[in-house]
Amino acid sequence: MRIIAGSAKRREIKVPKAVVRPTTDRTREALFSIIQSYVDGAKVLDLFAGAGSLGLEALSRGAGSCEFVDMNRACTKVIEGNLATLTLKGGSVINADVMSFLKRARGCYDLIFADPPYFKVPGERDFASELLAEANCLNLLADDGLLIVEIDARHKPNVPATWEVADQRRYGGCAILFLRKAK
Repeated sequence: MRIIAGSAKRREIKVPKAVVRPTTDRTREALFSIIQSYVDGAKVLDLFAGAGSLGLEALSRGAGSCEFVDMNRACTKVIEGNLATLTLKGGSVINADVMSFLKRARGCYDLIFADPPYFKVPGERDFASELLAEANCLNLLADDGLLIVEIDARHKPNVPATWEVADQRRYGGCAILFLRKAK
């Protein structure tokens, strides 16, 4: 995996040996071509960060800061290493359960990325729906900000009326939801 564009363009990203499903280069390239106008100077939150590819790409492209949140210590160590190796400034790493973090977090973010574990079969935990139902997730997003959620293309999470789906794109087996605060 590599950074697509910006100050760290073409530099390799390390991926943790833990079970992660990093956003592919093709999907990241398409995603960032859609949101480029939001990135410059943005305050970013990368939830379920895994390898941190979305937040690292944002920092490389000029985001002002990015907080990476993942509960897997192997993942947070890899992200810390990537930040150092790529010499990207403005990144901080938080080793925490995302849903617990969201309940207590404060701040205002221009972009929130979320790449939760995919919902596979009925009865499994649906992290995407839980994330959208968490009231503080809505509170953390700037009024003109975007929440970008990667899901399995076959999954339709519950989207509360507090969110507006601004766009949805499909890339192979995954789909990207672009959400705003409902007006």
